[in-house]
Parts: sequence; structure tokens; C-alpha cells
Amino acid sequence: MCESNVYIMRDDKEELVMESVGSLVPSNGKITLKSIFGEIMYIEGDLVDIDLIGHKIRLKEHCVQ
Repeated sequence: MCESNVYIMRDDKEELVMESVGSLVPSNGKITLKSIFGEIMYIEGDLVDIDLIGHKIRLKEHCVQ
């Protein structure tokens, strides 16, 4: 399978936010995640990195001030 787990970076720690993500679409500062099970999640943030071998995607949320 080619899906990945998505993590949010918080205080230099990874927090799992969605498993089995098959699609990630960035648009205007928001990232849409879609799992292979049909779940959809929207995150305001930026892509940190993607580990294709490890099936891991890391994001960082935008700070709200």
C-alpha cells in the first residue's frame, strides 16, 4: 500500500492526526487530507517533510495570535 500516516508537530513532538492518508492537497495555507477510508480533515498549516519509505508525513499548524 502507498498510504501514509500524518503527524502534526507540536512542541517538537509528533502527534498522529490521521492514519492511512491517500491524498494530501495544499491550497491557500490549508491542507486537505483524505484517508483511504473516506475520512476528510482540513488543517491550516505547512508541510514539514514527507518520508516516502517510512509512510510518514509531518505538518506544522499555523500559529494563531
